[in-house]
Amino acid sequence: MTTVSTTTRLGGGEGSGLQAVLLDMDGTLVDTEDFWWQAEASLFAELGHRLDQADRAQVVGGPMTRVIDYLLARTGVGLSPAELTVLINQRFVDLLAGGVPLMPGAELLLNTLNAHGVPAALVSASHRHIIDIVLESLGAHHFAFTVAGDEVVRTKPHPDPYLAAVARFGAEPARCVVVEDAPTGVLAAEAAGCPVIAVPSVAAIEPGPGRTVLSSLEQVDLELLRSLTAARV
Repeated sequence: MTTVSTTTRLGGGEGSGLQAVLLDMDGTLVDTEDFWWQAEASLFAELGHRLDQADRAQVVGGPMTRVIDYLLARTGVGLSPAELTVLINQRFVDLLAGGVPLMPGAELLLNTLNAHGVPAALVSASHRHIIDIVLESLGAHHFAFTVAGDEVVRTKPHPDPYLAAVARFGAEPARCVVVEDAPTGVLAAEAAGCPVIAVPSVAAIEPGPGRTVLSSLEQVDLELLRSLTAARV
């Protein structure tokens, strides 16, 4: 786990109000939402329960505790939450063995932030051991630090993960842009007071105040990020 340096320079330069960019992981930077779905759907198929696309829309974006509660209520399978969590996580890790594909535009965005001195943090509902595996493909060097879902008392859709990231930067929520793909993450970011760029992966996300909805990370550039915070300062 990387830690933020006390000498980290906040902001995007050129008088911008932008202090940092906070990025979700699954479905936003890496194309792993299909992996999570494969892990969940295949496991429950073996247990005698067929999950459909309506179920997928319910579980996308985590957090794991909410996903587990939903799946247990939906299927009535005779497993404890702890047992089911272990089984899904292990199947997901097995699927990661072949590497993790990045979402279109992810690498360019991360390189752009680095080149212009804009600090970035990875804020995910996934647990620490999952994040550490994905970082091998994504590159830990892109981030000042990472926040995992099992490192906060309440994870998404609560604002706690994003508030924790903002606090570690010593920044202001209104000057930290969040990039998300799922409704739960968008709700968490908005509750924290951050402007949001949503790039939906599975579940639809409607535009709204303080929320910019795009079809791809390839549409996210420094000019857009700066404009979202300039409007708030």
